[in-house]
Amino acid sequence: MPRIRIGIDTGGTFTDVVAFDEESGELVTTKTPSTPSNPADGFLEGIERVLGLIGATGADVAAVSHGTTVATNQLLEGKVDRLGFVTNTGYEAMLEIARQSVPDGYGNSYFWVKPDRIVPRDLVKGVEGRLDVTGAEVRPFDEAGAREVARWFRDHDVNTLGICFLHSYANADHEERMRRVLAEEHPDCVVSVSSQVLREYREYERAMTTLVDAAVKPRLSAYVTNIKSRLVSYGDLPFYVMKSNGGVLSADEVVHQPITTVLSGPAAGALGAAMIAKVAGFDHVLTSDGGGTSTDVSVVVHGEPTLTTEGSVGAFPSKIPMIDVVTVGAGGGSIAWLSPEGTLKVGPQSAGADPGPICYGKGGREVTITDAHVFLGRIPPHLLGGEIPLDVDAAATGVRALAEELGLTPEACAAGVLEISAWNQANALRQVTVKRGLDVRDFTLTTFGGSGSLLLCRLMDVLGIPTVLVPPNPGNVSAFGLLTVDVKNDYVQTHVALAEQLEAATVAAIYDDLAEQAAQALTTEGFAPEQHQFVRTADLRYFGQAFEVRVPVPDGVVDVAVLADVAGAFHAAHRGLYGYDFSADPTQQVEWVNLRVSGIGPIQRPEIARHPVVEGGAEARTSTAERPVCFDAAAGYVATPVVPRTALPPGSVVAGPVIIEEFGSTVPIHPGFTARVDEYLNIIVTRVEGARA
Repeated sequence: MPRIRIGIDTGGTFTDVVAFDEESGELVTTKTPSTPSNPADGFLEGIERVLGLIGATGADVAAVSHGTTVATNQLLEGKVDRLGFVTNTGYEAMLEIARQSVPDGYGNSYFWVKPDRIVPRDLVKGVEGRLDVTGAEVRPFDEAGAREVARWFRDHDVNTLGICFLHSYANADHEERMRRVLAEEHPDCVVSVSSQVLREYREYERAMTTLVDAAVKPRLSAYVTNIKSRLVSYGDLPFYVMKSNGGVLSADEVVHQPITTVLSGPAAGALGAAMIAKVAGFDHVLTSDGGGTSTDVSVVVHGEPTLTTEGSVGAFPSKIPMIDVVTVGAGGGSIAWLSPEGTLKVGPQSAGADPGPICYGKGGREVTITDAHVFLGRIPPHLLGGEIPLDVDAAATGVRALAEELGLTPEACAAGVLEISAWNQANALRQVTVKRGLDVRDFTLTTFGGSGSLLLCRLMDVLGIPTVLVPPNPGNVSAFGLLTVDVKNDYVQTHVALAEQLEAATVAAIYDDLAEQAAQALTTEGFAPEQHQFVRTADLRYFGQAFEVRVPVPDGVVDVAVLADVAGAFHAAHRGLYGYDFSADPTQQVEWVNLRVSGIGPIQRPEIARHPVVEGGAEARTSTAERPVCFDAAAGYVATPVVPRTALPPGSVVAGPVIIEEFGSTVPIHPGFTARVDEYLNIIVTRVEGARA
């Protein structure tokens, strides 16, 4: 019987691979360079390499789970191909009207311009017909007009379309009729329909989400189909793709809902880090995933990453359930540059994998964060345990040239690059904590990814974080996270009603319908009925508010008592988020807005092995090498021990300054900090008592 599950996370610089043997419990990790011109090449190379390490063949593979950045990168780069939009007659300007929201507050409102619309005005067509808020037909659907619109798009070579009619969340009939017309008149067209993509109200957000789904569908479908065709050589492998909501879905299904993958890779990292930290005894955690292009941060409360439906990718809002991740351009390849005013900036532009940082020796000419680390001695003169040598002299030449432009010493210049990067990361961490009413000092920071742990000591200083956890094989945590993920699909139905007017039977009927949809999808994915799990939630608000708070809805029969309990949970959640609630004010009514069901098909998760503490483990550092490292530009370089992570058994404690190295990552421990290895092989970093923060 096939026994090995493989998780593959494709990043900007490296493709990370983890294999899990379900019989022995063994985990094997590796990395291979990413192949931006055709990411499938790096994907297949990763499978070959990890199977070679574990001594297995394709016949031993039970499933492959993949975290992809195809949709993410397309949206971040703004590469939206020719796209059309079909809506109600009279509402063709919906995308211009949008929402009057200023990203950085009203202080910048005079200087902020709405981003370019995803569909140009000349590619928007209206079709006559109208439903009311209950889904009842006000004006009939104009099929003749719909056919004229379909032919116009066909004749003008517009082959990707989004359809969004008013109130289609309540009745999908008009949208389905439009889809059938397109199938007859323009059969080669790729179509996304709002009543399938996002069945909830707010027409602008629903339209944008549908159009984003349509925009990424051709490219993601081609990518997934390419990989599937090349996996045939291993047999009929189940192939899953990570979704933004913290679940996976089969490749056959994900091509029909590609928008669900827009935060595929970062979601896997957050889940993997959450599981590792929870096993180690930390359930309030900040995750920081540092890669070659960016750093992704999220918050974990009670062992679960927080979810949002108010996310966006680049300039495009996407109102789908996704793990609440904030991304900042502060990866190892982020470029240092001078503003027109002559000040030093870092990112968000990245050198990527090709040509990469100057030290890669592949033609890069601009100083990056990695070059600064190499120059200061904080990372070794090679990557991946020596597989990729780094050109230290070239990096030094680049840093010195930049320093001369700034009028700084080379050490101060490199330290400045890293200081800016640390503050960029700190600000991202504040976005997922302080801006959500959370105190960053109440959390343990978990750093991972190839570059995620390089600035952890500085982040502890900047944010006042007391503890940082660095998992073993930190560069492969996202790939590991893919092996911890259940199959998951989300279903939503808008039902706006005041709590005092809400009928329990109506709510129960909607939840039953959503659960039936989820059950059908799980059955299609191969899960037997007894394996099906369902999680119910609801979006509530105070009457008159514009946005909602999501709260859990208990399992079992929905009755008046359950509705009251949900309202009570809403009051408590509102108080936690905003510092107040109206539970004691009978005049302030609670309003229900959306009902949601998540259908879950559980998988077998890897167990994190526990290791006995080794007495005298702290002495493991006595035979280490040294190299000059600069932790402070004013103090210059100091001889610093370099310790292989494999030489630190559980129970080891080392004091900074020290550099801890492993295959895919490096952990610099600054003076004034200590690192302890726990029984799960995590490095736990704390500040020395009395050391200056």
